[in-house]
Amino acid sequence: MRLGFMQPYFLPWAGHFALIARTDRWVVFDDAQMVRHGWVDRNRVLHPTEGWQYVKVPTKKHSRGTPIRDVVASPHVDWRARLLRQLGHYRAAPQHDVVLPWLRETLASAPDNLAELNLHVLTQTCRFLGLPFHPVRHTALDYDRSLVTGPGDWAPVVAGHLGAAVYLNPTGGAHLFSEAAFAARGCQLRFLEWSPMAYPQLRGGFEPGLSILDMLMMLEPATVRAHLHRGEERTLAEVSA
Repeated sequence: MRLGFMQPYFLPWAGHFALIARTDRWVVFDDAQMVRHGWVDRNRVLHPTEGWQYVKVPTKKHSRGTPIRDVVASPHVDWRARLLRQLGHYRAAPQHDVVLPWLRETLASAPDNLAELNLHVLTQTCRFLGLPFHPVRHTALDYDRSLVTGPGDWAPVVAGHLGAAVYLNPTGGAHLFSEAAFAARGCQLRFLEWSPMAYPQLRGGFEPGLSILDMLMMLEPATVRAHLHRGEERTLAEVSA
């Protein structure tokens, strides 16, 4: 079994789905600490005239250190309607008439708990793309959390608990991990080296690092899947070289 383990990001970029496409099981780290100005409650789409703009889920006030599982969307802002309005300029996009109704329905049926909301959106996006997706929330796992003594311990301990043969991570987190910690639990550590191929956007040039929404608006699902299956898996030594 090939395992991925990430926080529940809101409408994440395509690289998140490239990782999902190569895994058999996905652990949603819903009890990680909520971080301000991160990707759990916001992401980026193309701006109508230049650069990019945020789309965001406003949340109820919460104290510093609150886990993501306890964060709730604000009831005082109709953020769903605002987000859809922000996508108005995508009317000219080739897939707009397919993607917008799907997105409207997905957001309308999403719960207010942020972890559940993001997992719902992630699940529906994978379904839209035809990607197998088998998530489990980290809070639902019953294992000895005292085995975790640092940030790099979560993944190998959970991989061992679930009996994973391979743990796959983005290259950006390589410095956190030890191959020996995974090997001791019968698991191989691998990293996905992936970067999106430039695709046509609504304006000239290419704005990288946007939510997968941008790619979905511009490309058919089969073409998006082909993009997601690009890239190479690397060892820790190859990534660190």
